[in-house]
Amino acid sequence: MTTPLLELKNVHASVAGTPILKGVNLVVNPGEVHAIMGPNGAGKSTLSKLITGHPDYELTEGQILYKGEDIAEMEPDERARAGIFMSFQYPVEIPGVSTSFFLKAAVNASRRERGEPELDAMDFLKVARTKMKQVGMPGDLLHRAVNEGFSGGEKKKNEIFQMAMLEPTLAVLDETDSGLDVDALRTISEGVNAMRNDERGMVVITHYQRLLDHIVPDFTHILAGGKIVKSGGADLAKQVEASGYEGLA
Repeated sequence: MTTPLLELKNVHASVAGTPILKGVNLVVNPGEVHAIMGPNGAGKSTLSKLITGHPDYELTEGQILYKGEDIAEMEPDERARAGIFMSFQYPVEIPGVSTSFFLKAAVNASRRERGEPELDAMDFLKVARTKMKQVGMPGDLLHRAVNEGFSGGEKKKNEIFQMAMLEPTLAVLDETDSGLDVDALRTISEGVNAMRNDERGMVVITHYQRLLDHIVPDFTHILAGGKIVKSGGADLAKQVEASGYEGLA
């Protein structure tokens, strides 16, 4: 029997003492893409940050298992090195730190964790150029400070480029489609789809069906009131697009 990549068991979580998640259960197996949809304030971003270990989000009850191991006490960097990746809704700028320097350090930290040899500068650039083409990221952005002066679309492409370089086992994409025009959405979706394989799991958090037209999920879940209130296939997202969330709870 396959061990799930991610298993949430009766997960409750609070932010600054305010309960947000109120009993979430979710199983993500290798090779599966799960879409999480829901109205504003439902707890979607809380769920993503809890999985990746943001310190402001407190697990108050339940378990978060990654490859069968409880990760509640793992620091965010430990989770990242173990193969958990998050694409942020609002990627931050890091002035003074070049994208290439930042990403080379992250890639080699992950490779050390997996017992793989580190990439030298030449090998890193060779891999980076290939991955940048894959996600439609302009080559000059590699040498600029992380996200500094990037457009919204460039920031999102940089996030997917980072995912392609880090090759995580579990990817959590938090509203990757927000602020994107049609062309950028298509390019980024192609980059995400290129990362799909039988070993990698993905959790795609979104408000809109339009992203799921490009990244077709295996399962769709509706999060409302801090719980998953309905689950289904890709067609569930189309139902939400047509009728909204009313009546799904």
